[in-house]
Amino acid sequence: MNLKLILQKANACITAGDHEGFLEFCTKDTRWTFVGDRTLNGIDEVKAYMAEAYKEPPKFEVTLMIEEGNYLTAIGTISLQSENSEWISYEYCDVWRFEDGKLAELKAFVVG
Repeated sequence: MNLKLILQKANACITAGDHEGFLEFCTKDTRWTFVGDRTLNGIDEVKAYMAEAYKEPPKFEVTLMIEEGNYLTAIGTISLQSENSEWISYEYCDVWRFEDGKLAELKAFVVG
């Protein structure tokens, strides 16, 4: 199973503004932890977060992916549009855990 390809397809949905398409890549009980910020439990909380944070589709630049077992680490830059329509870039390191080819858990380290 190519975890890198799965994440690339999922991220392509986000950048196209297709939140529902992205969520199809997630397990129902997916858990997202933004280290030092908050934890989202379940697909409904992730959906609500995406609706708020991704009003304008974010832009990704993934510089490195490292796959090990059921884990995939992605390092790069994400740009999000702020409330006053400015694009703000963040460096990130996402560690994804997969279950049966789906995104089951995220540990995200984000620096502004």
